[in-house]
Amino acid sequence: MVKKAFGGYTISFKGRTETAEQIFGSAPLAPSEMTKKLWAYVKGKKLAGK
Repeated sequence: MVKKAFGGYTISFKGRTETAEQIFGSAPLAPSEMTKKLWAYVKGKKLAGK
């Protein structure tokens, strides 16, 4: 039995081929900017669901 994610929110990266550098870029990033870019990617590719 698989335990449901906290809050019921899930993200699936199954089948994605992008590298971290393609998502975040090659320049150094602050953690807050990394989070913003990651969520923009997830929302843009419709990888999240409830």
